[in-house]
Amino acid sequence: MKDPIQKYFQVGTIQWMSHPPVSYDLLDSIKMIATDEYFTALEVSQIKDDETRAKAKKMLGESHLKVCYGAQPRLLGPKLNPNDLDEEGRKKAEATLLEAVDEAEYLGAKGIAFLSGKWGEKNQEQAYEQLLKTTRTICSYAATKGMMVELEVFDYDMDKASLIGPAPYAAKFAADMRMTHNNFGLLVDLSHFPTTYETSKFVIQTLRPYITHLHIGNAVVKEGCEAYGDQHPRFGYPNSANDVEQLRDFFTVLKEEGFFNKDNPYVMSLEVKPWGDEDGDIVLANTKRVINRAWALVED
Repeated sequence: MKDPIQKYFQVGTIQWMSHPPVSYDLLDSIKMIATDEYFTALEVSQIKDDETRAKAKKMLGESHLKVCYGAQPRLLGPKLNPNDLDEEGRKKAEATLLEAVDEAEYLGAKGIAFLSGKWGEKNQEQAYEQLLKTTRTICSYAATKGMMVELEVFDYDMDKASLIGPAPYAAKFAADMRMTHNNFGLLVDLSHFPTTYETSKFVIQTLRPYITHLHIGNAVVKEGCEAYGDQHPRFGYPNSANDVEQLRDFFTVLKEEGFFNKDNPYVMSLEVKPWGDEDGDIVLANTKRVINRAWALVED
């Protein structure tokens, strides 16, 4: 493509993945990303300290970045399950997601993203109904604030083992949600396609009416190899599934399916993290190089 990628997408990164909190200060990370003009969006998550949250809000407000909010860590950390068959457990997950809507609004985001809980063959239908119940409650609350709710599609049997799940099942859930709430959408991630044994073309075409947000990244799906599963290693990582060619294919499918929207661009965020003692800033630069090369290879 001759046009820059920023013409058609709001290119972002996921703060807590680019700069894991065990190694990087949150405010320093936000400042570094906010001063990089390559990015026009930034995804943040829960900030527990009031003073830090207020400083982050100020920085984000100055940045002209589109702010997005990922509630996934709120669920994954304490192992909360929005499709928990135990009603008390489901309500705990629902409560933190309602809090996430409020925090997202404070930080300037127009919605939240989250993920479903564990998948299992037993009681799958009941779990599905529990997830609908939770998601409808969150969507109804978010709608009062003019905000979106997005469910990220994960693997069902490799790592996260989430209820939602392969693309056809995600399409069914999204269709059920859209029957009652028009502020619901799906977030799809290139790094998850190998973990659900699907291709870009299959996922994008299957979920076309419901996709509202995009992630790109890498995965190792060869059993026994380092970084196996949903670990989001850098592009070029040994034994990994995605690189320039897979990203070029992803971009090409998005172009063919009408996702290149210069007037109202989709957010497309990098979900790539340093592995071990790797440097997060070098990994960010690595990712931008791969994006630029793959983008240049897409036919106009």
